[in-house]
Amino acid sequence: MSIEVLVPNLPESVSDATLIAWHKQPGDTVIKNENLVDLETDKVVLEVPAPVSGILGKILQEDGSIVVSGDVLALLEPQAVEETPATEATHAEPDEESDIPLSPSVRRLIAENALDPSAIKGSGKDGRLTKTDVLDHLHKKTLQEAQLIVPAAKAQPTIPKEVEAEVKSITAPSSNLRPEQRVPMTRLRAKVAERLLQAQQNAAMLTTFNEVNMQNVIDLRNQYKERFEQKHHVKLGFMSFFVKASIEALKRFPAINASIDDNDIIYHGYYDIGIAVSTERGLIVPVLRDADQLDFAGIEQSIVDFGAKTRSGTLTYDDLKGGTFTITNGGIFGSMLSTPILNPPQCAILGMHAIKERPVVENGQVVIRPIMYLALSYDHRLVDGREAVQFLVTIKECLEAPAHLLLNI
Repeated sequence: MSIEVLVPNLPESVSDATLIAWHKQPGDTVIKNENLVDLETDKVVLEVPAPVSGILGKILQEDGSIVVSGDVLALLEPQAVEETPATEATHAEPDEESDIPLSPSVRRLIAENALDPSAIKGSGKDGRLTKTDVLDHLHKKTLQEAQLIVPAAKAQPTIPKEVEAEVKSITAPSSNLRPEQRVPMTRLRAKVAERLLQAQQNAAMLTTFNEVNMQNVIDLRNQYKERFEQKHHVKLGFMSFFVKASIEALKRFPAINASIDDNDIIYHGYYDIGIAVSTERGLIVPVLRDADQLDFAGIEQSIVDFGAKTRSGTLTYDDLKGGTFTITNGGIFGSMLSTPILNPPQCAILGMHAIKERPVVENGQVVIRPIMYLALSYDHRLVDGREAVQFLVTIKECLEAPAHLLLNI
């Protein structure tokens, strides 16, 4: 009797999903829990595993189809299946060399592209290979091959394998010097575009700026980073200082931690801090729940965990939903100054930027200090300019005298 492969239950905020690509074809042997197909939603990509081992029968939903919870994707003929020698070798080879297992999606990519996992550097926990590691390796390999074949021509931009199936058309002029590729927006990028446009149209957005001398934070971090890492097994970064400083400022100015719902103002009695992360698919904002209850190590570990989940594509809706305030760090890309856009329904967002040595005046003397420009974008319907300026000054004071954060004064 055939087993139906169903679309899993989608969260309440998600009405449907787009079928990106099948990884198996009718007649292929599949093993229980092996990924059959990828579904893209507005926020994450979901893998649909095989409910049982057997032979994949008829596929009922093709690539690009819009599906909802409970839709039948395909039929599966259950039967006892033994892993092939090739599959066993794929399991055994990396285990023998590194004792680090591979996830099903990584194992499939390696097998499909005949790759040697030992030749790919893993960025996951304990050096584990992630899906992004393998895709990056494939992209570099493709670029190298293209440059060898046409050394005088401009290399065409590469498309991730998961997106390649969605390419509608490719225009390649005969000169081969002006290639174009038409690719549909991912669900995530389309949703981000919609929300950012909504933020600009529906909010009275203003931005205020300030600068912060990072010398004391840098000195404190350099003094204790080795002991911190030895004790907590995570590196001490700058983000934990900014999260702590933001929470202190939010406590003093609760309107900035609030949101607008029609004609009502919702004041949040908790601090869920979103950390904006740029990915190949678009911007995502994982949320630190009850960040005020986390110590420095807890914040840093949560950020590391979000990074690992982002690279391996395992972020969940619970990781992304909600949030009362957002921090975005353009400085990691070299940004000196920017005006971040609100993340609705939140009413404020803090922008960090690159730390640069600049001449400043202290006690009548010109000295060189590591300076970062800060930007706070806010919804003027809810937040007054005075509150916005004082909020940013509070963050500046906390960072320039980090004892405030440690002693809670």
